[in-house]
Amino acid sequence: MGISNDRTNLKTLLQGAQLPALPQSAIRLLEISQNPDATATQFAAPIESDPGLTGQVMKFVNSSYFGFAREISSVKLAITLVGIRTVKNFALWSAVFSLMPNPKCGPFDLKKLWQDSLRRALFARAIAKLLGMKDGEEVFAAALLQDMAVPLLAKALPEDYASLLDGRKNGKSRLSQLEMERFGWTHAQAAGQIARSWNMPEVFASLVERHTELDALLAQSPRDPAAIAVCLSSLLPTDSDETWTECSQLEDGYGRICPVGGVPLSQLLAEIDQEFVQFAPVLKLPTPAKSLVAWHDAALSTV
Repeated sequence: MGISNDRTNLKTLLQGAQLPALPQSAIRLLEISQNPDATATQFAAPIESDPGLTGQVMKFVNSSYFGFAREISSVKLAITLVGIRTVKNFALWSAVFSLMPNPKCGPFDLKKLWQDSLRRALFARAIAKLLGMKDGEEVFAAALLQDMAVPLLAKALPEDYASLLDGRKNGKSRLSQLEMERFGWTHAQAAGQIARSWNMPEVFASLVERHTELDALLAQSPRDPAAIAVCLSSLLPTDSDETWTECSQLEDGYGRICPVGGVPLSQLLAEIDQEFVQFAPVLKLPTPAKSLVAWHDAALSTV
């Protein structure tokens, strides 16, 4: 039974938590995004008005992840080459990353959270591609930020979250399940509310809000490939855990959506490991202690 009082009522909690405001450059990007006819020049303007963001975007576009033969020297050219949505989403990820607190709360580790989040984002985008989606950037962004509420909630309720994180027993229980039992809501629902408070697109808010609802999404007809991709990504192992309890659930879910004769999960995980090595330096993230392939092999050996 969830606790129902002012301290743990989600809406009241978030209102009192003094959520950080998005930078003006990010707000302007979101506003421009509402115009389907917006040009590269229009998108470049708010990025160029923020020197720090400009530097991050240029480092991103000139990284080995894209592998351009020559250095890209302007934001407008970067947008033209890699796409408006890719650059816009990177700018938003950077803005959100810069806002997240690093609360001293039990075993919580912000750096490991972002490591896990990047792997999930890469995995979700790969799933979206397998499901025939032409553009996986929104899925990538939603998977990357699906757990963005956790550090904010851990800062607001440090004792509760220290207990909840310990209660996960190194991956044997889902945080969302423990949150629902204690509060009657989850960090996924909190992330959806935070996204809406920042006036992010509703499709994005919905994707982060539903990332724990795999069974319900798989039962829907027609299925929502973007939401399923984000959901499946949430079942990947957490780098700080000792066991991958949800491996079998991921195997089952992947089997239900992957075309017969399609890419084996083990092969997809190997591809994500390779992509992580290329992408992680852009976000200044170290390589996780254990690869997804190693996690998968270990999980299969215990079956």
